[in-house]
Amino acid sequence: MVDYPVETLLETRFVRVFDLKYAPGRHYYTATRRTREEMVAEMDDASFRSMVPDAVSLCVVWHEADQPDRMLLNREFRYPLGQFVASVPAGLIDPEDRGKDRAEAIRTAAMRELYEETGITPGEKDTFRILNACLFSSPGLTDESNAMVRLDLYGHSREELTQSHAEGSELFGGFQMVTREEAARMMAEERISVYTWIGLSEFLRG
Repeated sequence: MVDYPVETLLETRFVRVFDLKYAPGRHYYTATRRTREEMVAEMDDASFRSMVPDAVSLCVVWHEADQPDRMLLNREFRYPLGQFVASVPAGLIDPEDRGKDRAEAIRTAAMRELYEETGITPGEKDTFRILNACLFSSPGLTDESNAMVRLDLYGHSREELTQSHAEGSELFGGFQMVTREEAARMMAEERISVYTWIGLSEFLRG
């Protein structure tokens, strides 16, 4: 928990930049999705350990009869990269879900993002598991956090897949169904996000 001055440098709807003046004449700049009062650096230890993350990322494993398992990925345009890249379904946890139990908030966001980005609504045979409730992608720059979850889908048709429910600035360019051999190659060779890499790693584990 910080005990030094914090100055707001930039404030927009989705991103804020703060100057953490941790010593006289010393500045540490951090980007966050959170307000000044909600930023992680302001949390006590108990709040830090129980915090609801900013977003959720999904490792989606597709089980199809008489076919090897595959992992479902999106091709998504990432504006900071200027490229379409392979991505796991992912999205922000809505403000109205932040008051829920952390596991419930994560599950609610995961199911919403799965539907928005793939068109799939899980059924009774499908399974859901939280792999890690709060991961930090680049804590030297930002306090942005993601939960990482796994969804195993059974008996769905590829005809159900659609990216027509995407909202806002999201721009998709189709799906990829990757085998474990393709997943291993992607982990070694492709430019992907750390959360996509984690999802591929989970898929390779079985």
